[in-house]
Amino acid sequence: MKKIAIVEDETAIRENYMDVLEKHGYHVQGFDNRPDAQAAFELNLPDLAIIDIGLQNEIDGGFTLCQALRAMSPTLPIIFLTARDSDFDTVCGLRMGADDYLTKDISLPHLIARIAALFRRSDLLATPSGQETLMERGSLTIDQNKMQVFWNQHRIELTVTEFWMVYALAKRPGHVKSRHDLMDEAQVVVDDSTITSHIKRIRKKFLQLDPQFDRINTVYGMGYRWGE
Repeated sequence: MKKIAIVEDETAIRENYMDVLEKHGYHVQGFDNRPDAQAAFELNLPDLAIIDIGLQNEIDGGFTLCQALRAMSPTLPIIFLTARDSDFDTVCGLRMGADDYLTKDISLPHLIARIAALFRRSDLLATPSGQETLMERGSLTIDQNKMQVFWNQHRIELTVTEFWMVYALAKRPGHVKSRHDLMDEAQVVVDDSTITSHIKRIRKKFLQLDPQFDRINTVYGMGYRWGE
């Protein structure tokens, strides 16, 4: 049974989400503040975390918790579920490593579908790796089964969503992928600015390892491509 942690300080909202997820067969643990959630995560990680941004007296407590959780696991799926819908908050959440950023007006069936999509992708980590799963593009190596990306033989720590975007671009170098194409590959439904934020974060991770990295090209008005 998959374990989901919900960090939400409004009791009625937290209990409603917990009840719905439990009815869908998930084991759910709820927290109403960042310190308790973080202490629990340090002892035992969930399989997926759903986090609000404002937590009790910490206006950005969810951001802090996301950073801590991402440091514990580079691939654990993290979803922000919040009433804050500004572009600034969305970009901040994604830059801190979240896989998805949802607002609380999302329908419950849509939320369940997004959770299921993240679990489908993260389940690939448990698949035994073999040589046939490797894709090489010059200095880039991708192990699809382990969901790992290497540049010049050094691993790039990517979230689940970021991994599938890199994979989508690299499997056909020179071919332009629209933002909608990338959403399909990553199994997420987000707006264009969110895709742009993911791409910027991916570029930054490669540049931290190799300042000369220039493979992810923007094709204005069309999308992105992996340079040959």
